[in-house]
Amino acid sequence: LRRGVHRSIQALEKDIREWIADWNDNPRPFNWTKTADEIFERLGSYLQRIPGAGH
Repeated sequence: LRRGVHRSIQALEKDIREWIADWNDNPRPFNWTKTADEIFERLGSYLQRIPGAGH
C-alpha cells in the first residue's frame, strides 16, 4: 500500500481490503519504524501548519 499506485478510489479501497484480509488471515506483531519522539516531532510540525489546530 505504501508505495502503490492507485488510479482510482475503488482501486485503493480494493487494495486496502485485500491487505486487511491478508492481515486477518496471518496476523503478526506491528513493528514501529520510528520512535515515539520521531512521530510526535513530525506530527507537531504538521499541526503547526494547520490554522486553528490548537496544538
